[in-house]
Amino acid sequence: MIYLDNAATSFPKPETVYQALDKFARTSLANPGRAGHKMAMAAERTLDDCRHALNRFFGGEGIERWIFTCNCTDSLNIAIKGLIKPGDHVITSDLEHNSVSRPLRKLEKEGVITLTRVASTDGYLDPESIRQALTPKTSLVALTHASNVLGTVQPIDAIGAIVREAGALFLVDAAQSAGLVPIDLKTSTIDLLAFPGHKALYGPTGTGALYVGPRANPRAWREGGTGGDSASETQPQQLPYSLEGGTPNVLGVAGLAAGIAWVAERGVDVARAHEVELLQKVVDWADANEGWSIAGRWEPATHVGALSLIVPEGISPQEIGGILDGSFDIAIRPGLHCSPYIHKALGTFPDGTIRLSPGPFSTEAEIDTFLGALEEITAGVL
Repeated sequence: MIYLDNAATSFPKPETVYQALDKFARTSLANPGRAGHKMAMAAERTLDDCRHALNRFFGGEGIERWIFTCNCTDSLNIAIKGLIKPGDHVITSDLEHNSVSRPLRKLEKEGVITLTRVASTDGYLDPESIRQALTPKTSLVALTHASNVLGTVQPIDAIGAIVREAGALFLVDAAQSAGLVPIDLKTSTIDLLAFPGHKALYGPTGTGALYVGPRANPRAWREGGTGGDSASETQPQQLPYSLEGGTPNVLGVAGLAAGIAWVAERGVDVARAHEVELLQKVVDWADANEGWSIAGRWEPATHVGALSLIVPEGISPQEIGGILDGSFDIAIRPGLHCSPYIHKALGTFPDGTIRLSPGPFSTEAEIDTFLGALEEITAGVL
């Protein structure tokens, strides 16, 4: 299969990730921190080692601030539901994935918060639009770093400075940027950083993390066993355990640690440059073929490896995706990509677009095959 759906989940993983998963599953797959035996201690060390790796990779303030989660959705829910209080005002944008939009919209509909959704222009947010949306009651600004539909990278440093000046907290959804765009938490104004492990950090599914900076103190919304403290009647307050109730996916974390090491050795800029170079071929092809266009503004310097194509009239994204899969063995993602607000802004709602997202192992020949398949599929339509 030609796999061009890395924005959903990266595939294949680096060989070192598979090796780490196999070794850990065969030798150390015990419950971390729940017992004093050797396997349990080895499992606990695996968690600590990955926290150290995350702290080095992203420049965090301490390993205890790294919370292991099930995925980016889990991380975002922990942050949003752990911070917001009745009467708060929250700012978000039309670029957001439902992992941000749905919990905020529910809180708005329930009358818990007021919500401002700032509009983007050609896939980019203007920092001044965030400034204008701030009110004295704004407690949280929750924004994506890179759009999962368009691949456009947002100016989070400029936005974060504005949010910090206003005294609000800044939550960044780095689902599409972690591992592809440099992030240094020591120099940025990000208060909370959420991301999955299974995309450009090349860990397995069921992994993710939330960084909780010194200005943030989310309440626990998942409560239960924490291994090290079994005596407290309520959830312990100490990070990371206050936000990590229950047995963690320590096997997945072992794979995630191997993925982070692979990215760190290779360099984040290498992966992004490769993927953007492949997408440039698609952009050039769309410009030269009537009926096709890309969604959003194409600026290679501020783009990650995800691109949406607006399909010609007479055929739907779902039809193209199905034919690519069934007849050409090519995997892409048609539809709304869990981000309906930006599709409404683009005018592509409700059918959406087709999104392709190459990865580090994708080749120029595979992109040529993909484009040839599009030409064949739409030959009778255009």
